[in-house]
Amino acid sequence: MSASTSRPRDPRVSVVIPARNEARNLEIILPKLPPVYEVILVDGNSVDDTIATAQRLMPSIKVVQQTRKGKGNALVCGFEAVTGDVVVMFDADCSADPDEIPRFVDALVAGADVAKGTRYALGGGSDDITIVRSLGNRGLNVVSNVLLGARYTDLCYGYNAFWADTLPKIGLLSSTLPKPTDGSMLWGDGFEIETILTCRWSAADLVISEVPSHEKLRVHGTSNLNAISDGIRVLKSIMHERRRVSEAAARARMAPVTRAVPTAVPALDEEAA
Repeated sequence: MSASTSRPRDPRVSVVIPARNEARNLEIILPKLPPVYEVILVDGNSVDDTIATAQRLMPSIKVVQQTRKGKGNALVCGFEAVTGDVVVMFDADCSADPDEIPRFVDALVAGADVAKGTRYALGGGSDDITIVRSLGNRGLNVVSNVLLGARYTDLCYGYNAFWADTLPKIGLLSSTLPKPTDGSMLWGDGFEIETILTCRWSAADLVISEVPSHEKLRVHGTSNLNAISDGIRVLKSIMHERRRVSEAAARARMAPVTRAVPTAVPALDEEAA
């Protein structure tokens, strides 16, 4: 349920940018950001001058080091550092259009808890997605909508914004959890974070508004996304989130029910029906 009645009409906007070896792209994209309350760069152990470049271009930028590996962990580290009212998830590779940020914020101010970017609405599009990836994305989208009772048009798109006060409702992995000793990633630390967020926003019954967005091409470097392995990870995430919702509902049904009784008689917990 939305808490829009207690939210500011002119929110402080925090832009969270996960980055690993993106110095050349930051040269292009940081100067194009609109004025916002804060910009948080989450560095994923870059070996180029990502941090120095960001600080040179934007001396006020807040730099956070991610604690494990993967985009999911990077985003969570950034979310935990946010002090603004609204969080904007923004990629460092120049694929996200900074001119769209006010559009996302407007959707939130208009009453949404989450502004979900979509490349498949009028005014949206992509210069980057291939036919194979698009078909895979649409297939995963259908599966998630059927299993979760949602109505998304672009499940896997990572350009989104939301009110910071919704974070406690979705239970993301803490940045303080230790790294796996075998070098693997914790579930939720990878690219599946975008699917997990989308599923949990829906499960938390938040008000979600889809915002048309046009995805641009990465300018420098190559993406860490693997269409097959990450597609499988997304599918596993959908199934995982479905089980999570079902198990939570089962626990709620089995929880003891306490019935009010006169104060002169000790109250006893009754077994659930």
